[in-house]
Amino acid sequence: MFDGFRATTIDVGEASIFVRYGGQGPPLLLLHGHPRTSATWHRVAPRLVARGFTVVCPDLRGYGRSRGPEPTPDHTAHSKRAVAGDMARVMRALGHDRFGVAGHDRGAPVALRLTLDHPEAVSRVAFLDGLPLTEHLSRVDARFATQWWHWFFFAQPEIPERVITADPDSWYRGDPREMGQENHDEWRAATRDPRVVRAMLEDYRAGLTVDARDEEADRAAGVRIRCPALVLWSLRDDLEQLYGDPVAIWRDWADDVRGHGIDSGHHVAEQAPGPLADALAEFFTG
Repeated sequence: MFDGFRATTIDVGEASIFVRYGGQGPPLLLLHGHPRTSATWHRVAPRLVARGFTVVCPDLRGYGRSRGPEPTPDHTAHSKRAVAGDMARVMRALGHDRFGVAGHDRGAPVALRLTLDHPEAVSRVAFLDGLPLTEHLSRVDARFATQWWHWFFFAQPEIPERVITADPDSWYRGDPREMGQENHDEWRAATRDPRVVRAMLEDYRAGLTVDARDEEADRAAGVRIRCPALVLWSLRDDLEQLYGDPVAIWRDWADDVRGHGIDSGHHVAEQAPGPLADALAEFFTG
């Protein structure tokens, strides 16, 4: 995986972030989702390097090989604001003061927070299979609760840690043929680490508390995304089925939004790397 890329760990203060990076050209930060690591981009990142980008793929705080502080009772140690701050510092450490960012799944609200908190740093943003957390929560109904029940299970104290770590291979399932063997092996090692499992759960606990409050405060203050935004979603996932047109929802948050679906299941970087890389390259080149 990641031939020609460098790998390092960057100390950003209260966290140490494992990151892969390579290429030359405009910098593009790729943020993975749950329960993946930066390895999920192994088929997309080289394509973007070939299209003339410098590509940076970190493990989010607590995921994969990145480490952060111990969880806090208010979950702020794993808030999207804290994780977005990590990403801004990683990019500065690599010499990039202004860059594009794309976030998938749980990486999408991190990309949103990064764009809102550090508008001077983000030139363009892409949201993949994701909405603002408050947009999800404002639409909770029986169908959402049935299909996305894990959001509320993960938010319970202590119980999900005991359930998941008792048999992580049964809880987190992945196909090495679809994922790629090295990506699968890295992901499996991470999901078998109790520290990683705890951090991933804290991501969800923060999402239902401090992150939701931060988004609500932004909406009340009229804070908006000012840079161009791209919205992509997997046609064989349930985002559009649950909510209708994701672009229409993001237009309540951004002035310049475009987007379309991609023929893929949820893990689009692994299942449809070519169409995804093409869409990202076209948007971030513009």
